[in-house]
Formats: sequence, C-alpha cells, structure tokens
Amino acid sequence: MTATGPAGFPEYDQLMTLLELGAPWFETRVACSVDVGERAFGVHVATLGTSAPDAPAIGIFGGIHGLERIGTQLVLDYMRALLCRLQWDELLHRELQAVRLVFMPIVNPGGMWAGTRANPHGVDLMRNAPQNADARVPFLAGGQRIGPWLPWFRGRAGAPMEAESAALLEVVERELLPRPLSFAVDCHSGYGWRDSIWFPYARTRAHMPNLPEMYLLKTMFEQAHPHHGYAFEPQSHQYLLHGDLWDYAYDRTPARHLFLPMTLELGSWMWIKKNPRQLFTRAGIFNPIKAHRTARVLRRHVSLFDFLGRIAFSPERWLPEGERRALLHEQARRHWQGPSAP
Repeated sequence: MTATGPAGFPEYDQLMTLLELGAPWFETRVACSVDVGERAFGVHVATLGTSAPDAPAIGIFGGIHGLERIGTQLVLDYMRALLCRLQWDELLHRELQAVRLVFMPIVNPGGMWAGTRANPHGVDLMRNAPQNADARVPFLAGGQRIGPWLPWFRGRAGAPMEAESAALLEVVERELLPRPLSFAVDCHSGYGWRDSIWFPYARTRAHMPNLPEMYLLKTMFEQAHPHHGYAFEPQSHQYLLHGDLWDYAYDRTPARHLFLPMTLELGSWMWIKKNPRQLFTRAGIFNPIKAHRTARVLRRHVSLFDFLGRIAFSPERWLPEGERRALLHEQARRHWQGPSAP
C-alpha cells in the first residue's frame, strides 16, 4: 500500500492513511506502479457505493500534473469528508445504494514526489493520448514531440501511452464508460483569474455530441448554486491541444451511453495576485501557499461534487429527450458558439 523505503510525500502519505481508515467502506486497488529511482509508488484507485453495473457513477481525479498539488488535496479532502459523514449521514447512505463513486487522487505520484508537471519520463500525461488536434495549437503548450527536456512533451510518436495515462483510461473504461450515465471531474490548477469548468473538446472547435446535456448540467448547477463563480465552457474556447486524455475517453463512450467529463481548472493567478512572492517558487505558481487560502479552496468546491451525486441519483428527473433536447441543443449552440464551431 505504501511507497518502498521512507515516507513518500505528504499527499501520498495522507492517501495511504485514508485508505486504511476507510477500509470498511472503500474498495481499493493499484492501477499501476511507478518507479522513481529506488522508490515505487502505486497509482491507487478507491471506489465507494453500489456495485450494480448499470448504476450511475462519478469519477473524481487529481494529480495528473505533479506540480498541481491542490487538486489532489481537494480530492483527498472530499474523500475524508465522506468517510466522516458515513458515520451519521443516512441520506449519503441512500445515495450510495444507487450511485458509485470512483477516486483516483494521485495519477502522477512520480511527478508529485519530484515536484514536476510531467511524469518521471518527462511526459505531460494530459498530452499523452494518440489523437492530434484538427487545427493549429499553441507552440509547445499544445503538446510537442521535440523532447522531454522541454515542457508539454507528448511522448514519442507511435510509442505506447505512459503507464499512468493508460491506468487512468483503464479505470474510466472499467468504471465509467460501461454505465448508461457517468461523470468525471479532473482537478487541476494554474490557469486564469477565476475557476473554470472545461469540457470536451480540446482537440477541435466542433461541439461535443452531448452539448445539450452539458448545457442542462450547467443550468441546473447555476440554479442550485447561483453564486458559484465558475467559467463553464468547452476547453477549445481557451486553446486547442494534442493528446487530451478526456477527449480520448469521451470519444470511446459506447453508443446510447452518456459520459460527461469535466476539468476543474483552479485559477491560480488569483493566489499570485494576492501574494506575488509565490511567483518565485514552482509550487507557488500552481498552488495557494497561505493556509487560509488553501482552506478556502478545499471548502469551495464541495458543492460541485455533492451536486453531481444528487443528479446522478435521479437522472430520470432531468435527462432531456425529444423536443426538449433539441431546444436545449440550440440554446447551447448559441451560448457556446465558438469562432469556428460548426
């Protein structure tokens, strides 16, 4: 369960403790193992709730980029809160009789241990899927194959995906895609003045087929939490990139199944503005340094996770069909009409 040798790093140690404390509730496994020198870290998966194969599921992921520790801390904090609530929260127990939760808090433990964005091979896991964007991407940042000595390295052309990327996709294909309804939230940081929720596509400005459902999800969340403050949009509205893992997973969704993956992008520029000295550390560019700001982040996004649990519990009350879906599609197109989106 633990890294070989001395203690790993704080987030990994916290995860090991949570999995031990949650043994009565969590089903756990190691999706793959990552060697860093003489150390070996497991990429751990924890599941909670019903095992019914047709039940809705929610996957919550973090730590794809090793520098973005706050995303992992957010996932761990929510797991900790659920374990505490299971002691007394009857409504949570009822939800878990109908919904499955899947947690993968540290997808890139080698990068987090080393304090790097990429994994130990120098590969940016969020550029590691095989597909290419259908238009021009930002130089380097859109994914490059020059070499691992430059940031945003995709890996060698034709090479297998990295073990961590393949493990994430295996978890998605095992736990989420086979179900009629599933969601994913991938927690990142480091972009923008505000928190954002991005959804496919990143490889093209064309709209995702499930745009009506994503628009309805956004609308319902705004009605339930009118002061949420998220910028909710396709990632292509910001930039295109090669090899996005969530584009790749979304495009493999079986027919007549609904999978809605989202990236929660925490706006780290806000933290830097309030504490400019963070610019002088790599961790400070991607994470809040002050304890009170970290606490604010950890409590701010719980409403999103709880909201997904509630709508997964009763999909028949909101999933659109027929004329209503067609109307939502037109509203969504007008709302998110990009510069070149068909």
